[in-house]
Amino acid sequence: MVWQDIVISIANVLFTFSLLNQVIHGFRSKKTSITYLTSGLTTIGLIAMTTAFFSLGLYYSGFSAGTNALLWFILFIQRILY
Repeated sequence: MVWQDIVISIANVLFTFSLLNQVIHGFRSKKTSITYLTSGLTTIGLIAMTTAFFSLGLYYSGFSAGTNALLWFILFIQRILY
């Protein structure tokens, strides 16, 4: 494990907490203000980053980026449904 993996993972965990709040708010209010383009492109970009992290052996970063990609995908689905 390299120190960069830890730093990237910590940053991604912080992003996860903020995104979780947005996802929960969307489920409760049945409204979303995030556009298709924002949530869709962010999901695609995070999937690419997840793949890159895993290929470099940065497993903690890959897992945390994958979690963020999943949350952004949920926001994309919320945008479609609500």
